Amino acid sequence: MNLKHKIIMQKIILLLVLTTFNLTFAQTKKKQILLFGSFHFENPGLDVAKVNTFNVMTDKSQKELENITDKIKKFGPDKIFVEWNYKKQAKLDQFFAKNTDSLLKNDSDERVQVALRSAKKLGHKKLYAIDYNETDFPYDSLVKEMKVDNQLDLIKKNEESMKNYETDFNAKITKYSLTQLLLDVNKPDLSWYLQTAIKGGKTDNFVGAFLVSEWYRRNLYMYALITKLTESKDDKIMVLLGAGHTEMIREFVVHNPDFEIVELATVLK
Repeated sequence: MNLKHKIIMQKIILLLVLTTFNLTFAQTKKKQILLFGSFHFENPGLDVAKVNTFNVMTDKSQKELENITDKIKKFGPDKIFVEWNYKKQAKLDQFFAKNTDSLLKNDSDERVQVALRSAKKLGHKKLYAIDYNETDFPYDSLVKEMKVDNQLDLIKKNEESMKNYETDFNAKITKYSLTQLLLDVNKPDLSWYLQTAIKGGKTDNFVGAFLVSEWYRRNLYMYALITKLTESKDDKIMVLLGAGHTEMIREFVVHNPDFEIVELATVLK
């Protein structure tokens, strides 16, 4: 084999190696998912634990939100998913098309202040609704059955859990910045579901287990929508939900080899 043929063969081998590497890389490259857990900025008071409202409309918080969304833009998600009934995507599209400046000045909802603000900076045309609202959360029935079954220790543990959460959060909003508070709520303790709620009711009454299963179902259905709406062309996505929801989504994502979780603290550093 002369020198010319050797050079040609070397180029062919190199090309085959690079092609194989690129194909392998394309097959193993994971999609990055930023799980952005939040508290409800508008605080409609629908959660079991009742906490005070953190005012995100102050000049200080608005500057923080500009900084937070600038860093989200730098991360560069291809899609942003939000806690909005998935059956009402058309209404979300109409909402997205409204005057952004007016919304940012008058609507404190985290879907506006974080998701919409980020999407506009990224040049996105829409947000993606993934909330599933056809589940039950029979908390009143759970408490009632605890009392009927005379589960005094469980009642006490439940009341202490709620009180401790309220006291802790209310104390933090008096001294934490918005960024600090968001990073803090992204480390939620969900043990209440599997250590307290699930025990509620007599041995033949599964009101507690039913409540927990409905909580799982709601989050599992949201995760299903995330996987269905994430296309092959999407390299990065962001999911903005209540922190309790994102922590559940995390449980599902860790079992999916197609995704890798990007921590909020990493993006906001």
